Amino acid sequence: MMAAFLDPQAWLSALAIFMMRVGDMSLDTIRVLFVVRGRKKLAWCLGILQSAIYVLAISSVLAHLDNPVNILGYAAGFATGNVVGMYIEERLAIGHIHVTIVSPARGAAVAAELREDGYAVTELSGRGRNGMVTVMLVDVLRKDVDSIETIVLESDPEAFVTAEDVRPVRRGFWRA
Repeated sequence: MMAAFLDPQAWLSALAIFMMRVGDMSLDTIRVLFVVRGRKKLAWCLGILQSAIYVLAISSVLAHLDNPVNILGYAAGFATGNVVGMYIEERLAIGHIHVTIVSPARGAAVAAELREDGYAVTELSGRGRNGMVTVMLVDVLRKDVDSIETIVLESDPEAFVTAEDVRPVRRGFWRA
């Protein structure tokens, strides 16, 4: 058993398993994103590829249970693949976000700045803990969230901003 830790071939095998698991788990993270977003065809394709890689990786571990380095490669690949998948998902920025902005004093200015940059804004009046506020609703592509946040911060540093994933159903304005 200890000899496996000294054998270069054992480490190459573990590295191959590690790489398969990183690929498998990265695809899994992205596949789940597409499932949540209702992208059936992409989720199906990724599911086939992901499961094929998984079968190869687990088969390699089970065929050589005498090599504990394979188990280490499998576990490390699983953990690393989760993080890599999250990084890829952030970079892809697929989907839409519903941003809610609550401004205690500068709502009209925030809305005007957002509109000037081409975003559609719905303004509502509301009552907060300390009085009247402006509530703004903005639906944007995920890749635009940082831009929205910058505009809001520059226009009203006191504004409260939240964001949540949405699936557009029909109609409305989506900045291209």
